[in-house]
Amino acid sequence: MATEVEETIKRIQAHKGVMGVIIVNHEGIPIKSSLDNATSVLYSGLIGQLTEKAKNVVREMDSTNELTFLRVRSRRHEILIAPDREFILIVIQNTSD
Repeated sequence: MATEVEETIKRIQAHKGVMGVIIVNHEGIPIKSSLDNATSVLYSGLIGQLTEKAKNVVREMDSTNELTFLRVRSRRHEILIAPDREFILIVIQNTSD
């Protein structure tokens, strides 16, 4: 399974504009990343909090619904967030490409 994860990260990383890929466990700790440790920890903590807030908003609006994907875009970056039960996949892209 570790090989599958590595291959998936490589495949995502190969897309134009992708700056980094982070996989975060349910405790908010980065377990796999293509970025340096400090950046991975920063993104993991902040995105983890944002994801929890977004999940709560979706549940408040409709208790039978759940958050499956979140996209945050700024002038410089786009952050793609795919939360799962045990992990959160974070992809950071450069928007200027």
